[in-house]
Amino acid sequence: MVAGLWVFGYGSLIWNPGFVVAESQVARLAGWQRSFCMRSIHYRGTVAQPGLVLALDRADGALCDGLALRVAAGFEAEALAGLRARELISRAYLEQRLAVDLRAGGRVEAVAYVIDPEHDQYCGALTLEQQAGIIAQAQGARGPNRDYLMATADHLARLGIRDADLAWLAARVRALAGPGA
Repeated sequence: MVAGLWVFGYGSLIWNPGFVVAESQVARLAGWQRSFCMRSIHYRGTVAQPGLVLALDRADGALCDGLALRVAAGFEAEALAGLRARELISRAYLEQRLAVDLRAGGRVEAVAYVIDPEHDQYCGALTLEQQAGIIAQAQGARGPNRDYLMATADHLARLGIRDADLAWLAARVRALAGPGA
């Protein structure tokens, strides 16, 4: 195990970690899948018109590729406080420490935010088409839901991480949102 505080980013933490990053490596988390299975009532939607955000959803045999981000020494407490304020805003996520395998070799224990399937914001049964329809329309305090999707899909592609569902969603949301969106 590589020492230090590590955080596993699979969505917006990849492109907006919100803390001082000393090192980042492509990593894989087994037993979990990246999924738009959480209704967003704060950042990418509202209570009246929820958007969707990504969460780690438990699934046997699943693999989720993302980034292992090592917090800069001396910033661990600040990073955790910021992450908890951001990610645990409605308690739909659970904070866990999970083993992730680094693409370059080795394994680290990383803080990861996983969905609570018992929480009322959980919506794991939505089809991709239903997800696209919601994402194309929703908007919250941090802007249009589609911007969140596009930023995540673009950053995953730049990292060489293939996610067929996100690629499909990005193309479908572009089509639904129309030109200039």
